[in-house]
Amino acid sequence: MRNQSKKLAVVLAGVAAVMLIGQVDSVRTYITEIRDGPGTQNAFDMFKEATGEESLLSAIKDKAAETRIAPVNARVDRVWKAIPGYNGLEIDVEATYRKALGGTLNTKIPYVYRQTEPEIQLKDLGAHPIYRGNESKPMVSFMINVAWGNEFLVPMLDTLDAEKVKATFFLDGSWLSKNAELAKEIQKRGHELSNHAYSHPDMSRLSAERARLEISKTQDLLQQTLGVENRWFAPPSGDFNQKTVDIAASMGLKTVLWTVDTVDWRKPSPDSVIAKIANKTEAGSLILMHPTASSAGALKGMIDSIHAKGLSLGTVSETLSSERVQGHTVE
Repeated sequence: MRNQSKKLAVVLAGVAAVMLIGQVDSVRTYITEIRDGPGTQNAFDMFKEATGEESLLSAIKDKAAETRIAPVNARVDRVWKAIPGYNGLEIDVEATYRKALGGTLNTKIPYVYRQTEPEIQLKDLGAHPIYRGNESKPMVSFMINVAWGNEFLVPMLDTLDAEKVKATFFLDGSWLSKNAELAKEIQKRGHELSNHAYSHPDMSRLSAERARLEISKTQDLLQQTLGVENRWFAPPSGDFNQKTVDIAASMGLKTVLWTVDTVDWRKPSPDSVIAKIANKTEAGSLILMHPTASSAGALKGMIDSIHAKGLSLGTVSETLSSERVQGHTVE
């Protein structure tokens, strides 16, 4: 309370001094100069709006109530199946209050924010396939399924490096067993690695025992070769049934498909791939591709078109988490 009184006294003394010599315009200038920018509130404004520490706290609470963004629960959609939740955002009243008390009249005091988790998370939904992230989260992911196409992998990695983008590579186990060094190169570049079965089968046609073996062999290889504890299973060719999803879930993996398919195995022109991604990608999209000439040639343009929509690019784990995108805050 004593510190607050001192601050208020300094403000009043400064205003009084200027007014005594008749410089009213200078009063306005004095007030303007110590005001803050968007999303912050300085000590002068705090004292102008409220007197005393209790009123300061009340003002912060009012602002918190006004700007709070509620979290979005994970849900099972009729079309898109399991959709993850998205964290809310609110002012941390106590932290902001402490910072306000510690400031000076000319100190801009930014509001301190914290994320609030949904009551229902993706893990609470049970065994469902996942085709997309939450539509409120402005992030998308590249899903790169690897069972062939080695000649295009390093050029794609170089483009991703140049654009500072991380993707998720789903590795076929038989490919991994023969290309451990190339897999380690993908890992060294900072990308996420996950499970694409072992021999690229149609999962829905397999017995439960064989389906489990297809997933577990690649899961073991990822651990033994790369030290990866994988979280996601991408069924080859997108072929699966509920039994597949249940088996993957029993092994600690969530089954993930895609929102937008480049269909790059049909060898479309890079320009047509870019146009498709620019047209169809939206917040939460999972974009499927392979190491092909089409995707390698289109990758830079795809990234540019996604960024032009104001969307970030992250791994599948990042896009399907409930964490807010950095900078996606309240004003």
